[in-house]
Amino acid sequence: MMTNVEYMQHAIRLASKGIYTTDPNPSVGCVIVRDGEIVGEGWHQRAGEGHAEVNALKQAGDKASGATVFVTLEPCSHTGKTPPCADALVAAGVKRVIAAMTDPNPLVSGNGLKKLSDAGIDVESGLLEAQARELTPGFIKRMESGRPFVRVKMAMSLDGRTAMASGESKWISSEASRVDVQHLRAQSSAVLTGIGTVLADDPSMNVRLTAEELDIDEELLRQPKRIVLDSQLQMPSKAKIFAVEGDSAGGECIVYTAVDADIDSRRPYSVEKINAQDGRFDNRKLDNGKLDLHQVMKDLADKQVNLVHVEAGSVLCGALLKNDLVDEIILYMAPHIMGDAAKGLFHLPGLEEMKDRIELEIKDVRSIGKDIRITAKPV
Repeated sequence: MMTNVEYMQHAIRLASKGIYTTDPNPSVGCVIVRDGEIVGEGWHQRAGEGHAEVNALKQAGDKASGATVFVTLEPCSHTGKTPPCADALVAAGVKRVIAAMTDPNPLVSGNGLKKLSDAGIDVESGLLEAQARELTPGFIKRMESGRPFVRVKMAMSLDGRTAMASGESKWISSEASRVDVQHLRAQSSAVLTGIGTVLADDPSMNVRLTAEELDIDEELLRQPKRIVLDSQLQMPSKAKIFAVEGDSAGGECIVYTAVDADIDSRRPYSVEKINAQDGRFDNRKLDNGKLDLHQVMKDLADKQVNLVHVEAGSVLCGALLKNDLVDEIILYMAPHIMGDAAKGLFHLPGLEEMKDRIELEIKDVRSIGKDIRITAKPV
């Protein structure tokens, strides 16, 4: 017979099946156990569709009565695009509900467990909470702080360089690392870059993996939003970032600019001509003519963006780090030496003494092809 920990571990594995598909909702898994036997299991697959508990209850049927439910996130108690899961569990007659963590959503936060308890169901939370929180860092960050989780991805040589002095940077990392980055993009709500990167490289900033490569159903394949920070509105009308296949699956282009003028009168094209379905510009103006990065992140959170994946140059990455807006750094270190004239990772003027340095905590180190991938977070 499996232990409670093992049942919750199984629920966490089920939840991980939704990391590419549930945005802007969290990834959640559920296991229903009766008399030491799993009688139902499920996970949330896509926003607007059945939650993990409902899918597990459908599989369990009448066997859910008197059963124990293991779920990675507190059952919802409010009506959104679907009815409350707490009500479904009460109606099914379950005896006990064990949640890995309470829901950080203020609309739920403890109310789901209270509703279950008031109905006579034994409830508890906290089993494998740390592991459950790792499933949905973006959703948790947005609910707890009002801004998205920001992940900065960079590739560097062994001597810490990201591009040659000429600006040439393709390719520092190996093909295996570039495939790994595609998985990170696919998990994200949005991929963000700066106008400098767009003008230099004209990137698409999209997910180029197939549904089969992501191990998901074709209809669940989606593209993250594509965000460009362009304070002076230099965005070319034919940039690849505006013409990415898969926009019908959720992709959207947003350009943030600090230009305080009528956009259409300044440019040789209209907003509609850039991307008739989704293209748009958002104005966020400061007196110094630069973008307020905190305001940009708040605005993205208002758009239900949970996790922002950043692929940009040293200036923007340095500005995000300096503004305490970086939650995680993914660094691919390739076995090359590029020399002291090449460009560094972060542009951080003003760091002159040891006390000024930015301390990082290394969370994970692993080999990806010929490269080493370091996952770190600012302390």
